[in-house]
Amino acid sequence: MSEETLWQAVLSRDSGADGNFVYAVRSTHIYCRPSCPSRKPNRDQVAFFKLPEAAEQAGFRACLRCRPGQAAVREPHLELVQRACRYIESNTEGDLTLSALSEQVNLSPYHLQRLFKRIMGVTPRQYAEACRLDRLKGRLKEGENVTNALYDSGYGSSSRLYERTPGQLGMTPTAYRRGGLQTHISYTIVDSALGRLLVAATDKGVCTVSLGDSDDALESSLHNEYPAAEICHDQSGLNEWVGSIISHLEGKRPNLDLPLDVQATAFQWRVWQELQTIPYGSTRSYSHVARSIGQPGASRAVAQACATNHVALVIPCHRVIRENGDLGGYRWGVGRKKALLELEG
Repeated sequence: MSEETLWQAVLSRDSGADGNFVYAVRSTHIYCRPSCPSRKPNRDQVAFFKLPEAAEQAGFRACLRCRPGQAAVREPHLELVQRACRYIESNTEGDLTLSALSEQVNLSPYHLQRLFKRIMGVTPRQYAEACRLDRLKGRLKEGENVTNALYDSGYGSSSRLYERTPGQLGMTPTAYRRGGLQTHISYTIVDSALGRLLVAATDKGVCTVSLGDSDDALESSLHNEYPAAEICHDQSGLNEWVGSIISHLEGKRPNLDLPLDVQATAFQWRVWQELQTIPYGSTRSYSHVARSIGQPGASRAVAQACATNHVALVIPCHRVIRENGDLGGYRWGVGRKKALLELEG
């Protein structure tokens, strides 16, 4: 079904569409059934997913009102992928092979890999790694020590944990367990051609670049992201990176190559890396990016990865637009997206 058909089902609260797809709202990070009685969001804030698991893989939480995860999946191939997801979620210990998984759903490894990737946006192995990481994060947040959490989450050794998690957690597991405690973040806010610009960084690299109209709102968002971190205002220590971003906004520095320290899923990293290859002054469609990363059916997941980008400009998600030429959404406002594209053009 086209996205317009899906959207009409949401507008009409069509209970007959429950189980065929879920819709997610970028501003609230919540996903719902089509029939959910909650207030309807603006169209540009909505993304569609075939399965609740795909929405959760993209970073959304289930609505507590309509409980979309409890809707029976109607299509056989969606039910098959959901069964595979359930099995993966229950078997995060050790390395689950594609052959073993395919036996559980009575499908060849080749066809399972293709079907799973088309519907979920990631491979079964990547989904398993994401489940393992989610379990780790949950146990760390509950206060469990790192050693117990890593083995309970299915990591066979501490070396495997530490080689895989820093890029996804944005910090070491111990620091994450403490909500960013003992992580030092410096930030500054300056004027820019697109309003107020906040740049924040750890000792590893830039962790946040955001745009807005209010310093208070920008600072509040940063503190919410790292509630236990040591956050301080420090303009002088960020002068070089801030200067590079300002020069970029003034058209004097087409390419931004700054060190980053950001949280991301495996899928988000793939999308963000692809975005950084889009030349200055050019645009790509969401579907083009999806094809470029080898997942032609994942254009909606690509749009969500763009919406969750915390480092504006450095990862140029503003260069991704809809297939028909419409700008689509932008975390810091469509007006800023339009201004950026006009500047680069």
